[in-house]
Amino acid sequence: MSTVRGSRKIERAGVNALRALLEEHEHLVQEIDGGNDHGEDMIVNFTRGRKRTPYWIAIQVKSGKKYKRVNGYAIPVDDHFDDWRQSRIPIIGVVYDMKKKELFWVNLTEQLRSLDESPGWVQVANAAQLNSDTIDTFYAEVVAYAGDARMRIRAANQEDALTEAVRARHGLDSETAPNPLFEELADFALRYEERLRVFRKDLIRSLPIQVLVLIMLWEWPRQIRFVEGSADWVNPVVWALSLYHFMLFMALTIFFEFRAGRVPRETGSWLSIIASNFLWIPIMDPNGDDGWWGTFWIYAGIFVPSFGLKFLIISFVGFARDRKKKQLEPDM
Repeated sequence: MSTVRGSRKIERAGVNALRALLEEHEHLVQEIDGGNDHGEDMIVNFTRGRKRTPYWIAIQVKSGKKYKRVNGYAIPVDDHFDDWRQSRIPIIGVVYDMKKKELFWVNLTEQLRSLDESPGWVQVANAAQLNSDTIDTFYAEVVAYAGDARMRIRAANQEDALTEAVRARHGLDSETAPNPLFEELADFALRYEERLRVFRKDLIRSLPIQVLVLIMLWEWPRQIRFVEGSADWVNPVVWALSLYHFMLFMALTIFFEFRAGRVPRETGSWLSIIASNFLWIPIMDPNGDDGWWGTFWIYAGIFVPSFGLKFLIISFVGFARDRKKKQLEPDM
C-alpha cells in the first residue's frame, strides 16, 4: 500500500488554518488539487456583506520551520516567477508558523512585478500578520491593489467567475489567451518579424503586377481568338507570349525601382499605354475580323515587344552605369 508523506501534515496545517480563517469571515475558498497546483493552493473570492465582490486572489501557502528567517519569513519563488508577476489576479503568499500558530502574508505579484529577474525568495515581514483582527486590513490592501491594477473579474455566476480566475492566475484573458490553431504561426511571425515586414512591403509593391497577371489570365483565350481571326500567318500563342513577356518585364522593372526608392514615372506611363491598348483590343474586336484594324495590331504586337524590350534594357543598364560612376567619383 502507498504511504502518506510525512510533510503532508505540515503542509495541510497551513492550508487548513488559512481556509478556516477565510471561511469564518465568509470569503469563498476553492482549493486547488495537487495535480493542478502550479504555485497556488487555493483561489479566494472576497465577499462583502455576504455578497460576492469582483475581487479574486490566488494564495500560495507554506508551512514549516524552513520558511522562518531571523527577521520574519520567506517564500521561495522557484520557477513561478513569470506566472506570479504576470498574473491578472493578485497572487498572495502566506506562511504558517506552526509553533506560534500564526499566519503571515505578502503580495507576491506586487513584489515581483517590478523585477526583471527572480530574487529567489520573497520576504514576509513579522508585522504582516493575518488573523481575525487584521483580515479587514488585509482585504482592504489587496482590493486597493487589485483595483489600481484593474484586476477585477465579473461573471454571471460563481462557476464562470472561478473559471475566469483560474485563467487569470496564468495571465490569460479573452484578449491574450492563445488560439492553438494560430500559436505556431504567431511564433513563426515573431521569429522572422523583420523578414516578414520586408515581405509585406514587397507584397504591396507588387500589387500592380498581381493585378496585371490576373487581367492577362482572363484575357489569354480572348487574345488567342483575336489573333486567329486577324492573321492566319501568325502563331497566336507565340504572339501573345511575346506581348505578355514584355509587359511583365516592364512591371518587374517598376517593382524593383519602387523597391530601390525610385518612382519610374516614364516606364509606368508606357506600361499603362501598352497594356490598356493591347488588352482592350479583344474587347473591341473579339473575333479579329475587322480587316486592317486587326492586322495593324498584329504587326504592332510583333514590333512593340521586340524593340521595346531592347530599349528598356539599354536604358536601365545606362541608368545603373551612371549611378555607379557617381559612386566611384572621388569627393571634391
